[in-house]
Amino acid sequence: MLSIKSALAKPFAKAVYYSIQKWANNPIKTQQDVFNQLIKQAQNTQFGKDHDFKNITSHEDFVNRVPIRDYELLKTYVDRVVAGEADVLWKGKPLYFAKTSGTTSGVKYIPITKESMPYHIEAARNAILMYINETGNSKFVDGKMIFLQGSPVMKVQNGIQVGRLSGIVAHYVPKYLQKNRMPTWETNCIEDWETKVDAIVEETLPENMTVISGIPSWVQMYFEKIQKKTGKKVGDVFKNFSLFIFGGVNYEPYRAKFENLIGRKVDSIELYPASEGFFAYQDKQDEKGMLLQLNSGIFYEFIKADTFFNENPKRITIKDVEIGVNYVMIISTNAGLWAYNIGDTVQFTSTKPYRVIVSGRIKHFISAFGEHVIGKEVEQALQEALENTDTRVTEFTVAPQINTENELPYHEWFIEFENAPEDLSAFAQQIDASLQKQNVYYFDLIKGKVLQPLKITKVKKDGFQEYMKSIGKLGGQNKIPRLSNDRKIVDAFPPSSLYK
Repeated sequence: MLSIKSALAKPFAKAVYYSIQKWANNPIKTQQDVFNQLIKQAQNTQFGKDHDFKNITSHEDFVNRVPIRDYELLKTYVDRVVAGEADVLWKGKPLYFAKTSGTTSGVKYIPITKESMPYHIEAARNAILMYINETGNSKFVDGKMIFLQGSPVMKVQNGIQVGRLSGIVAHYVPKYLQKNRMPTWETNCIEDWETKVDAIVEETLPENMTVISGIPSWVQMYFEKIQKKTGKKVGDVFKNFSLFIFGGVNYEPYRAKFENLIGRKVDSIELYPASEGFFAYQDKQDEKGMLLQLNSGIFYEFIKADTFFNENPKRITIKDVEIGVNYVMIISTNAGLWAYNIGDTVQFTSTKPYRVIVSGRIKHFISAFGEHVIGKEVEQALQEALENTDTRVTEFTVAPQINTENELPYHEWFIEFENAPEDLSAFAQQIDASLQKQNVYYFDLIKGKVLQPLKITKVKKDGFQEYMKSIGKLGGQNKIPRLSNDRKIVDAFPPSSLYK
C-alpha cells in the first residue's frame, strides 16, 4: 500500500512533466527568451557596460562583443566579486562561491546567485519526478536516501559564503525529504573522506535505504565497505534499494562491477551538474542522453571540438547543432558567467528534444601523434571489450608512451581490475580494435606503423585511491581524468601500486 507521500508524488510528477514539455517542445524560442533576459538583466553591470550589452539584440551581436573565456580569462572580473564588489558580472553580489580546484587555475571561485541557485535544486528534483512519471515507481520516497557529497560547512569571505557545490546544495534539501535524508548533518561535516565513509556505513546499515546517489567511484568505495562489513551483497543488505543516481563520470565502465556488488540490476538516473550550472539530466530510462536544461537561466553556445583551437572558431546555438558531432559547450548564465568555456565536450543524441551525452574534456585527450582520441572513445572501447565477459573494472586512465626503445610508441592503459581477464593481450586487442573502428586517425597511425596497438598496465587493488589520496583529492566530487596528453598522472602513481 502506498503512503500519502508516495501517492502524492505521482500527480506532482505528472504536473512537472507537462511543464517541462512546454519548453522542451519549443526549444529555440525558450533559448532566445533566456538570452534576452540575461542581456537585459546584466546591462548595468560592469561586464555589461564593458561589452556594450545595451546594443546587443542578437546572437551575432553577442559573438562580436563577447569573446570566449575560460576561468583564467574571466578571473580579473571574478577577483573583484570575491573582493566584495557589487554589480560586476551580475547585478548585486552572489549568494555563494562554489569553491573548486581547477587543474590549470588552482582554486576557482564560481559565483552562485539568488537567480541561479533555485535551478540547481529544481533540476535534481525534476530528474527524480520525471523518473516517477515514466515508471510509476514512487515507493522509494518512503525510504532513506543517501547523497555522498562534500561537507556543508561554509566559510565567509567578504560577506559571501564559500563552500563546495554539493555542500551548498545540502542546505536546500526540501522539508519533505529531511527525515529521509542520510547521512546525518554531523557525519556530512566530516572532512576526511575515509573516516566519513566509515561513519556513513555505520549510520546506514540499520536503515531502509532506497536511493543512493553520488559519483560512481566513491559510491563504489561505500558499497565495498558495506560488503566487507556484512559479508553480503548490497542489495541483500538494503532489500528495497531501487534507484542509483549518479553524475560526474560515465557509469557504463562501472555498471558490471556495481551489479556484482549490489547482486542485482537497479534503475539509474544520470545527472550533469556542475558549479557553473545544472545542465542536463536523464529524462527517459530507455533513451540515450540527458535532457538539456534550456529553461534554467543558461544560454548555450557550441563550437565543433576539432575547430576549437582555430583562431576564430564558429559559435552556434542549439538550432544549428547536429547529432553525433563533438562540441565544446559554452555557457552564459544568470550567475554572471559570459561566453564561458567550462571545458566539457558534449555530443547530441537527439534534437527532439535536445539530449546530450558528455563526451569528455577539451583538455583531456590524447593527440601525441595527431590521433585526437577523446574520453567517449576510450570509454566505449572498454565497454565493448567488457561485454559478455566476467571481467570487471574498478578504475582506469590512459596516457601516451612516447619514450620507447627499439619499439613503436603506444597508448598505455592503466587499469585496476576487480576481476581481470584470463587473456590480457586478447582483451587489449579488443579495446584497440574498437578504438581503430571509432577513430580514423588512430586507425591510420596504427596501420601506418607510427603507433603500435595499446598496452595495458595493471594497477593493484586500491591503487587509484592511493594516488588520489597522495594528491589530496580522495573523495567528494574529485575524479580521475579518463585520459591525458602527457604522463603527469601516471608518473605520479606510487610504484607499489603497479604490477610491473
